[in-house]
Amino acid sequence: MTPRACRLLSVVVPVLNEEDNIPELIRRLKAALDGGLPFEIVFVDDGSTDRTWRFLTSLHAEDPRIKSIRLARTFGHQAAISAGLRAATGDAVVVMDGDLQDAPEVVPEFVKRWLDGDDVVYAIRQSRQASWPKRLAYHVFYRVLARISAVDLPLDSGDFSLMDRRVVDVLNAMPERTRFVRGMRGWAGFRQSGVPCDRGDRFAGRTKHTYSTLVRLALDGFFGFSNKPLQLAWALGLAVSGVSFVLALALVVVSLVGAVPVLSGPGPV
Repeated sequence: MTPRACRLLSVVVPVLNEEDNIPELIRRLKAALDGGLPFEIVFVDDGSTDRTWRFLTSLHAEDPRIKSIRLARTFGHQAAISAGLRAATGDAVVVMDGDLQDAPEVVPEFVKRWLDGDDVVYAIRQSRQASWPKRLAYHVFYRVLARISAVDLPLDSGDFSLMDRRVVDVLNAMPERTRFVRGMRGWAGFRQSGVPCDRGDRFAGRTKHTYSTLVRLALDGFFGFSNKPLQLAWALGLAVSGVSFVLALALVVVSLVGAVPVLSGPGPV
């Protein structure tokens, strides 16, 4: 395969109240990417209430390669990623979180794989810095989703990835209003490969992914990329209807043969 040429690499970073993480993220991204391909960094402010937006605006004034979009309110992590994908103009687009759990130093390996011909390169998480209940929840989620999904979804692979412009265009054209980007990325197909890496701890602040948001994300994945929940609901409905029909038929039969008295309204007084 002929190696690719790249005019611009885009890095999409959704953020929500990450003012304490952005300076270190910028420093490490520039250290990882400077001297390589031309790049832009597209931040998507998902309705932050701290100084995140003000800080992003000042960063653009200092370095035009740093761009930012501000959503009208908090629409959620997947919606913010989708907004960034629409705004990104690069021949390849990297998606990563803004809390430094996704290591910027992995991005050059993504780029290398893409230049060699891969259309999608995703991080495979070898370890995760989190409480054991959350690690267990992620472990179970990825394996259940892979088991029931109609799409080939790699285990322990989140949103941290690089996608070729053709893949991004496919995702941008998809009409889904409830977005599950990692599932859409797998559904799109193309040539894909994984890069093993560790998922670090947050650099600063507290995670915005509560258990309720993780449950909603899991449900989006289950219902969006598997027909098993629909089949289960159909089977349950069929079973209930069947049992109801059998009970009704049994009641009619025993009533006709006089095995049990048929209840009726009160007679004349």
